[in-house]
Amino acid sequence: MLSEGKLVKEFEDKLASDLGWINPVALNSGTSALHLALVVAGVGKGDEVIIPSQTFIATGLAVLYVGATPVFVDIEYATGNIDVADIAKKITTKTKAIIPVHWNGYPCDMKAINLLAKKNGLIVIEDAARALGATYENKPIGSLSDFTCFSFQAIKHLTTGDGGALCCKSAKAYEEAQILRWFGIDRAKAKPSILGERVFSIDRIGYKYHLNNFSAALGLANLNGIKKRLTRRQKIAKKYKIEFSKLPGITLFQEDYRRTSAYFLFGFHVERREDFIQALKERGVPTTVDTLGVARHPVFAKYKIQLPVNDHFNETQINIPCHDALTDEEVKYIIASIKKGW
Repeated sequence: MLSEGKLVKEFEDKLASDLGWINPVALNSGTSALHLALVVAGVGKGDEVIIPSQTFIATGLAVLYVGATPVFVDIEYATGNIDVADIAKKITTKTKAIIPVHWNGYPCDMKAINLLAKKNGLIVIEDAARALGATYENKPIGSLSDFTCFSFQAIKHLTTGDGGALCCKSAKAYEEAQILRWFGIDRAKAKPSILGERVFSIDRIGYKYHLNNFSAALGLANLNGIKKRLTRRQKIAKKYKIEFSKLPGITLFQEDYRRTSAYFLFGFHVERREDFIQALKERGVPTTVDTLGVARHPVFAKYKIQLPVNDHFNETQINIPCHDALTDEEVKYIIASIKKGW
């Protein structure tokens, strides 16, 4: 069986037991997870959803999929994460949900965001596409909010080739997400008749968003050693922070003791960015400026507002390699290459 089956359930169970996620529903992409979360949350036409521009375009498109209005808010220059104070300013009577994005795996201030949401009767849908393994106040991302969306796309911490998961805090939402991921058919109740066809009756629009057994098998294999690989990223990041903390021309992103980053990338602010990129390129060290804000795309033209901090952030942010396959020698070379100057 290559379609959804026992391996998908086994994969979901291990995501819960190994990573501490609540009610994970395995899906075919992180984008599907975002869309399904909005559907299950009841977000639709006439509603507003607060999101940062500093994210991948899927976050904004998912809001458009359900006919809602994306309301862009500014970010913190020191972290790249959504600015809670600006969220508070943008809440209206039409606001239905908030989608905080954990920039490069560093958790947003989820305590403040969830308190604000509770006060205003809003749904919180975490975009944790890059935050597998991250924690907030010693609790895993995937256990904090109404919904949390993960990605298992090819370059993520854990891959199923392509795929994702939606964590649902309530049992009711979990059950609904399981049904809607497969056309709205309740697989547990839709048993085959004597004719061989499942007996079911669909009363709402469902989707073909389920993960298949083939992908789940790859995910199960990739779960082996995941904590060791995450620890390796943290070790590399710690070395970078020590070496670059007082280096002229570099300003490290801020981190506080309550949060542990997943370090999807290791980023910071740099002076004379193009000179930095060129110097590192000549030394064989790749760099990237990742996502310059989705509000700039024409598809969001009518929703675009001024986001001065976000604009400033994207004038100076840069990322260097930070993954578990890096050897100690390669890490030393990267550090030495940067310390040579630019």
